[in-house]
Amino acid sequence: MPKKVSDNKEESNTIIEKWKSKLSHKFVMILAVVSVLGFIGIVSETLFARDISATIEALWMLIIGIGLILEAQIKILKKLPDEGLTPNQFTHLITAIIGAITVLAGFFSFPFFHIENPAFHAIRGIVSIIAIIVIIIQTWIVE
Repeated sequence: MPKKVSDNKEESNTIIEKWKSKLSHKFVMILAVVSVLGFIGIVSETLFARDISATIEALWMLIIGIGLILEAQIKILKKLPDEGLTPNQFTHLITAIIGAITVLAGFFSFPFFHIENPAFHAIRGIVSIIAIIVIIIQTWIVE
């Protein structure tokens, strides 16, 4: 007996809802904070003639790094010694490593340290690409 059209719609809606529930809102909130920081930098420069872009970039990297670490779900990585490296844990491990490197790069990019390193620029570029992809997916594909 063929399924009714309404049954197929209900099935597809259930699948979409399950997929949506797996997406993290933590990282989206972190991206919102980063956006606000960018606008604070613009306001500081245009209204007060103070260039705080170096501090804003360092804060940006620090916050994105913390967001990536939160997204990595460290609880899952605690099972690593017992279960070994599974594909799911590998993804979380890579996310945690990128987050930790981004936090370090952000910390050392603050003006009072001002450590210039080409690797920091590369990290900033990689994390920017990740942020752009997440924003596009959250804005136009999922929502």
